[in-house]
Amino acid sequence: MFRPRPSQEEILKYERGKMGISAVPGSGKTFTLSRLAADLIIGGGLQDDQEVLIVTLVNSAVGHFARQVAKFVEGAGLLPGLSYRVRTLHGLAHDIVREHPGLVGLSDDFQIIDEREADQIRRSAAEAWLRTHPLAAEEFLSPDLEQGRREWVQRERWPELVSDTARSFIKRAKDLQQTVAAVGERLAGMSQPLPLAEMGCAIYADYQRALTYRGAVDFDDLIWLALQALERDRDYLERLRYLWPFVLEDEAQDSSELQEQILRSLAGPTGNWVRVGDPNQAIYETFTTASPRHLRRFLGEQGVAARELPNSGRSTQSIMDLANYLIDWAQQEHPRETVRDTLSLPHIEPTPPGDPQPNPADRPQQVRIVAGAFTPDREVRLVVDSLVRWLPEHQDQTVAVLVPRNERGVHLIDQLKKHDDIEIVELLRSTQPTRAAAGALGNIVDYLADPASAKKLSTVYRVWRRGDRKDEAAWQRVLVVARALRNCRHVEDFLWPRVTRNWLDDLDGLGEAAAAMDRLVEFRDLVRRWQEATLLPIGQLILALAQDLFQEPADLAVAHKLAALLARASESNPGWQLPELTAELAVIARNERRFLGLSSDDTGFDPDQHKGKVVVATVHKAKGLEWDRVYLMSVNNYDFPSAEPYDSFIAEKWFVRGQLNLEAEALAQLQALLQQGPLPEGDDLFPGDSSLPTYQEGQATREARLDYVAERVRLLYVGITRARKELMITWNSGRRGDSQPAIPFIALQTFLEQRTMEGMEGADA
Repeated sequence: MFRPRPSQEEILKYERGKMGISAVPGSGKTFTLSRLAADLIIGGGLQDDQEVLIVTLVNSAVGHFARQVAKFVEGAGLLPGLSYRVRTLHGLAHDIVREHPGLVGLSDDFQIIDEREADQIRRSAAEAWLRTHPLAAEEFLSPDLEQGRREWVQRERWPELVSDTARSFIKRAKDLQQTVAAVGERLAGMSQPLPLAEMGCAIYADYQRALTYRGAVDFDDLIWLALQALERDRDYLERLRYLWPFVLEDEAQDSSELQEQILRSLAGPTGNWVRVGDPNQAIYETFTTASPRHLRRFLGEQGVAARELPNSGRSTQSIMDLANYLIDWAQQEHPRETVRDTLSLPHIEPTPPGDPQPNPADRPQQVRIVAGAFTPDREVRLVVDSLVRWLPEHQDQTVAVLVPRNERGVHLIDQLKKHDDIEIVELLRSTQPTRAAAGALGNIVDYLADPASAKKLSTVYRVWRRGDRKDEAAWQRVLVVARALRNCRHVEDFLWPRVTRNWLDDLDGLGEAAAAMDRLVEFRDLVRRWQEATLLPIGQLILALAQDLFQEPADLAVAHKLAALLARASESNPGWQLPELTAELAVIARNERRFLGLSSDDTGFDPDQHKGKVVVATVHKAKGLEWDRVYLMSVNNYDFPSAEPYDSFIAEKWFVRGQLNLEAEALAQLQALLQQGPLPEGDDLFPGDSSLPTYQEGQATREARLDYVAERVRLLYVGITRARKELMITWNSGRRGDSQPAIPFIALQTFLEQRTMEGMEGADA
């Protein structure tokens, strides 16, 4: 039975108007908002044709909200599923546009492309731009690069950076409701050269043409078009305001400007709008218009009732004290004064006596900040060794290792897999089985695209025999055969021998390779069959390869998903051949993009369903979750910088001159376009003023550093507040050995040391 705390009771007294709620981690905000929705339904204030609209951030939260509201409503004797609607912001935008697509120039059968297909289209547009601008990199590459390194960067790294920069440019242009034509018109009127804006606009144009050809929109279009629909048809807006007399918004700290405008429009100037969120957990802001400032501004607006949910039964007092100290330190002592507002009150308070969710018993010794300097490998071994000792006696508890980047998680998982008695659950972009399956299939398709390559054939042999890795002696024999294949001068002499030219005849006397003759004959027959299968469509080719490679049902399921993905990619990009499709598999294998459809994001994740197992997650994926024991890794000045002179930033590529952040600079050039000269009629986004300063190179990079610093402080706060009972924080010296502990790490370490000393002095007294 739900028994509200005093702070929750205050919120549940809500009847009408605007209310903003600051909720600390573990305060039960979702539960409270669900109960409020149910109370509004049960109270009888709705007409039969009205609904309470509940808006949240991610798909998994939609189901959770719907179940909670249904439970409360059913408990009151009403039918569940009626009088409320739960949507993500994108789902809500889709509802608005789908009802009247003609309002925004869409056909009734318009399609929505997902992030994966949008990425493919954008990359294709970027590649097309690169082909017509082969010398574009020269303006931005560091002059210190030697020629061989420069050529490698232009081939391997520059295309990815162009695509990423274009993605940020397109997203920001759409957030600012700027069409390709509008951006192009501004560019034509600029006297100052803006090469990144020109690049972004060209790729934006190609990208939009591809969407138009498909009769499709992307997720960013949906938000923009939904707002346009509300603005263009007043009757439609009034009808939706009647339909949804109450708008309840969760995770409001992550709303963008456009998303906030949509909800503000639906609520109306005198409507009923409740926003709940935690500005301290805003961790999705980089290169977007989302910002915790929107929620903070709302909380301070006239007529908004500001409330707090400060009580949390999640963590021990020591863990809450650590998180609260981080708030105080950030506000008062952060070395960059401009980011001292990155964390805000309230502090996390324990639940009151008699609460149904009491805080765990405090054990200060279970909160540890390991100050020793470790290499990345040594840090991983430290965590793995700790887990090996801890797990056997704690099979009834939950544990997670949180990493700032997917790559660290993959490295950790590789080491954990050496311990057969440790079960691993992954919350990364893609899971290890997905990466392994994509990598295996990708290597074979890569060879089939270049069938004369002995080197690639050698790799395929190792992939085929990958099961022998568990036996060191057997794997060494595999490597001997693979080396022999790599030295085969003419692959056709092995695959399609003639009487006078049969590579297998030359293996006599080559020891282990000759002893594997039967296996090589079997491998040859397999490769021949695969070569014949290249005539099949890509989806069927993948399935054919999978039947020969995999036996485990999970691997075959992944292969079927990959086959469907590549089939769609091939349909979307008719010019793609095997090399381009291989690249798509490589992206998944390298863990650079989440593989949609095989992620807990789609269905929600419950840590309590995985007791006794090690969950490996990025801190971003851990938001909203909690575990009994948490390891927080890699808290150094690379992953958590403070904008000190010795800090480095992941967005500032080592091969770009002057440490420029090209994504930030491209967005600054876009803003410079919109600030210059007269604006189109009715456009008041920026006041036209020819006296405004023009774009200044490097300024956006410096500002982006501060934005990133603020976001990483909030990310650290999120990581700390995932722990219920035990917390260990570590850092490493980085790949080059020159990283330092993050300044917040040092501050937290000093705080704990002082607390320990005070405790010892108190005991002595």
